[in-house]
Amino acid sequence: MSCTIHRLPASRLSNEAVGVLEPAEKATMIEAAAGKLEELFDILQLDTKNDHNMQETPMRVARMLVEDLMYGRYSAPPAVTEFENVERYDQLLVTGPIEVRSTCAHHLMPIVGQAFIGVLPSPDGKIIGLSKYDRIVHYFSARLQIQEELVAQIGKYIMDVTQPRGLAIRISAVHLCRTHRGVRASIDSRMVNSAFYGEFLTDPNLKASFLQEALALEERR
Repeated sequence: MSCTIHRLPASRLSNEAVGVLEPAEKATMIEAAAGKLEELFDILQLDTKNDHNMQETPMRVARMLVEDLMYGRYSAPPAVTEFENVERYDQLLVTGPIEVRSTCAHHLMPIVGQAFIGVLPSPDGKIIGLSKYDRIVHYFSARLQIQEELVAQIGKYIMDVTQPRGLAIRISAVHLCRTHRGVRASIDSRMVNSAFYGEFLTDPNLKASFLQEALALEERR
């Protein structure tokens, strides 16, 4: 089966964007992936031709990978609408929890958790709607990821697009590659990591305020 989608340069990572796939390219990718999945299931002695539960599974999984789990790799980043900071607001704002649904690049297992974002706006800059932070988190989560890089990708994008005085990102998530295989850790076992930019790197009180607010929002769930 031929596949005429754009090929990645060798330096591209699994959690970087390829670019926008045209509908025909996406359909070709899904069809080619379904063929390879059918070969894999055959090796595993799963009968996709006669088993009534498995007959459409290769196509379903291929479509899920391209359109759901990795759409952040094959689509454009969310548009960020900016608003004038009319009141010149320059104090800390924190939003969350924002749902994180991603896929581990090591074992293709789900990563499920919450993100919290703290922003120190510039009084001379602009602000963005709260829903845009959710869309940004969802976009970068929809790739094969590791949490250490996910938090950095979200932070870099927000810094580049909005240029606040400071930015803080915190993610707390459960990794099913840890809870459902290998050591089979408790489902309550989480990984927490953060990324700080601008004034959050130099002001310990500001960093502490963000973490306190993030923990309070998490505890209210």
